[in-house]
Amino acid sequence: MTDTGTQHTNNTQDKPTIGWIGLGKMGTPIVSNLLKAAFDVTVYDVDPRHVEALVQQGARASSDIASLAAATELIFSIIPDDAVLQKVALGPQGVIANARNGAVYVDMSTVSPAVSSTVRDAARERHIDFIAAPVSGSTVLAEKAQLTVFASGPEAAFQRAQPVFAALSARQYYVGADQQARYLKLAINHLVGSTAVLLAEALTLGKKGGLDWVEMLTVIGDSVAASPLVKYKLEPLKQRDFSPAFSSKQMLKDMSLVVEAGRDAGVPMAAAALVQQQFEHYASGDGAELDFFSIVRAVEAASGIES
Repeated sequence: MTDTGTQHTNNTQDKPTIGWIGLGKMGTPIVSNLLKAAFDVTVYDVDPRHVEALVQQGARASSDIASLAAATELIFSIIPDDAVLQKVALGPQGVIANARNGAVYVDMSTVSPAVSSTVRDAARERHIDFIAAPVSGSTVLAEKAQLTVFASGPEAAFQRAQPVFAALSARQYYVGADQQARYLKLAINHLVGSTAVLLAEALTLGKKGGLDWVEMLTVIGDSVAASPLVKYKLEPLKQRDFSPAFSSKQMLKDMSLVVEAGRDAGVPMAAAALVQQQFEHYASGDGAELDFFSIVRAVEAASGIES
């Protein structure tokens, strides 16, 4: 595994042309940072308003994926799920059918290793290098170019994309030549989602036992259980501010990917399945668009505590 730090630069010399597909909550701030770093970026999104906002910052607009792929050297996508990745990457109007010879296609979405492997195989048939490079971090970190990138695929292609990764993230980890980055991302998300549920149960137990909410969180933050994630969430939890840095609906999607990947790999995922079920129930109600740590509300409600 290679860990590379970053130094941002505005030197435009020798920078590759970039095509970017997907301008949602993560894609838009990422592209904004690439433009600030003086990259030549062509963008596409199904919502033309997102495209126009970045054109105002200096991006070029593409009317379709095929044209974008044909016009750029490095093609990136960050999109919602497996189905959208297949639509973007495959088919006669997709990235792979229209990319230049020698192009590199980098997908930064959180998707299943199975679908990512399908895209890899299609890319190989056309002699296009495919890099799986999911990111870790919130929209706030995306805005600050402080994301973490996990990348796997042909190492030479990773090196070609490295200047772009350096402009959008604080840390970049090259973890292997195939789908290792997908598994690393899901392993970490398993820990993140499970932490939210475990903390919800622990906090509710303490609350039922008469502990003061803020004091309890303060002590947990000073305890052996205080991971960086727990520390990051302490203040919002103390304020019961569940504004979504990452929603419960999004966590349900990720935990479903974890369970699916475990099943496909022959790994028992009993704990992950329980966490998935918790989020499935919670995201079917009023918690869907709240931050995933708001799942404490569901545990409280099941315990007879009014939020």
